Amino acid sequence: MDQLRAMEVFVEVARQRSFTAAGQRLGLTRAMVSKTIMQLEERLNARLLHRSTREVSLTDAGRAYLAPCMATVSQAQEAARMVAHVAQAGAELAGPLRIQAPSSFGSAWLADAVARFSLLHPQVQAELFVDDALLDPIRHGFDLTIRVGGIPDSSALAMRPLAPCRGVLCASPAYLAQWGVPQVPQDLLRHQCLHFSHLTDGTNWHFRRVHEGQNEEVSVRVQAGFTANNGLVLHQAAQRGLGIVYSTTFLAWRNLLDGSLLPVLPGWSLPLNHLSALYPASRQLSPKVRALIDFLVAEYQPVPPWDRELAAAGMLPLE
Repeated sequence: MDQLRAMEVFVEVARQRSFTAAGQRLGLTRAMVSKTIMQLEERLNARLLHRSTREVSLTDAGRAYLAPCMATVSQAQEAARMVAHVAQAGAELAGPLRIQAPSSFGSAWLADAVARFSLLHPQVQAELFVDDALLDPIRHGFDLTIRVGGIPDSSALAMRPLAPCRGVLCASPAYLAQWGVPQVPQDLLRHQCLHFSHLTDGTNWHFRRVHEGQNEEVSVRVQAGFTANNGLVLHQAAQRGLGIVYSTTFLAWRNLLDGSLLPVLPGWSLPLNHLSALYPASRQLSPKVRALIDFLVAEYQPVPPWDRELAAAGMLPLE
């Protein structure tokens, strides 16, 4: 006997006060209802119902059993509804999913994450566009856009933060051996600096530190010896010894750990940006977009893996 099903039958008989009416509600014959109740009573070794030709009523044992029985049946039905909802949502994880991201982050981290997400949801047809241009997500038809800083003030877009994006200055050991190691931000004026053309403040690099209990802020307009609109290009130029690059920890972490790049001015902090997920606010968030955002949040929070590696090596103090 399926005890949960028997409990459901008992609850319905108690509500309807009739085997026939309960059977009609449950799609069972009167005989099947009667047999189920008898089997339940035998299992419990207690009589649950008084039977008469006109009405069915609860015994004392039946009244004591009814409340917990109703709670169990209700919980089981709610669980079934939740499972059905999840299954339905999972079934909807299908179709095209257009994602846009900066070239550097898209290549270094997001491509692998989207690939693993696609393996989990093979019916999703992910399209990943990597481009450092600040494209309008709605006009270009993107379901999800990853942006580093520069979040537009727009009521048409909703935003969810994914991870901090920490800037870091670094250079190759060969470059520093030839040109010297800067001690203060002003020393950068005598160095070749590799400039990312999409920085919002141009070649003004901003620094901050706490010195003798006081906040100290310095801005330096560097001489850009080499400029590119792609962080990976600048990062590779720094590895070749071309100059000091304004990079990010998500790009530089592995080179900093193996010593092929060295941190420059590590006692000074650069402005903290954030990686954020943008999506159209006017549309109801589809299950596949929500699932990808949740997947990325789980990947990158509370501390993204690249910063965890640097922190474990004592190269990055996490606030």
